[in-house]
Amino acid sequence: MTFSLVARCEVTGMFGVAISSSSPAVAARCSYARAGVGAAASQNVTDPTLGPLALDLMESGLTATEAVEEVASRGRFIEYRQVLTVDRAGNTAIHSGPSSLGIWTQAKGRNVASGGNLLANGSVPQAIVDGFIASKGHIGDRLIAAMRAGLAAGGEAGPVHSAGMMIVDKYSWPVADLRCDWTEDCPIENIATAWDIYKPQLDAYIQRALDPREAPSYGVAGDE
Repeated sequence: MTFSLVARCEVTGMFGVAISSSSPAVAARCSYARAGVGAAASQNVTDPTLGPLALDLMESGLTATEAVEEVASRGRFIEYRQVLTVDRAGNTAIHSGPSSLGIWTQAKGRNVASGGNLLANGSVPQAIVDGFIASKGHIGDRLIAAMRAGLAAGGEAGPVHSAGMMIVDKYSWPVADLRCDWTEDCPIENIATAWDIYKPQLDAYIQRALDPREAPSYGVAGDE
């Protein structure tokens, strides 16, 4: 019921996850990223413990491939799970259990991996990977471009209703965590609109966290 990608920007070292599903609030259960460590997506009959486990393993020094192998050895009912990872060196790895739902496929390259289940066709993850590789600019722009490419390739077999995009940089918190938990419209375009609004303010929100004395005006009523 889901298609997603995990990615690393080889210029900035930022990590990101983007995901969409016919299920509600997919990003709340499936998206994980940690600055300086990597990103992970845990989907298909989701076990939310697997994403943090993959990040812990990569933080301990395992590569993306080693982390996915260890997750697969520890995870319960792993035959139902899909787990995608990218590590700090840009290595990627994917586990897709044989009991993944419907049409399920996966694709990966350096710095990007994609997987999906209950897809309209098997070309969707490769279209997502190709979309990320072909795009330029901020990792947020590239994540949106990749998800649009996946949707254009067919996306899920039915309509999607939720989506999310998470980006981490140098800090202990995500510098962007945008979600659409349910809509009858396109949730990916909902996230794209939110990103267009949020992107110009991203650095200001970081500055407010680090030192509000140097932060720009909040630009809202009552702010003087």
